[in-house]
Amino acid sequence: MEEKKSTYKGSSDAMRKAIAKYQAEKVEDIKVRVPKGQKEYYKRAADLDNLSLNQFIINAMDEKIQRDGLHID
Repeated sequence: MEEKKSTYKGSSDAMRKAIAKYQAEKVEDIKVRVPKGQKEYYKRAADLDNLSLNQFIINAMDEKIQRDGLHID
């Protein structure tokens, strides 16, 4: 049986434009710096929880806010 080759050529200009528009309108960036080697530690923990590293960090921040009873308006 012959192996089927992918015809995927990367994202189109329209797709890149749509992604950029979505990100500009819907999300903000927060940069987190960690000591060398810690990124992989956190990434493994996120993987164990079946989460992206991004979602793992968001959950951790939300849990801390709730646990400490911080009232943010």
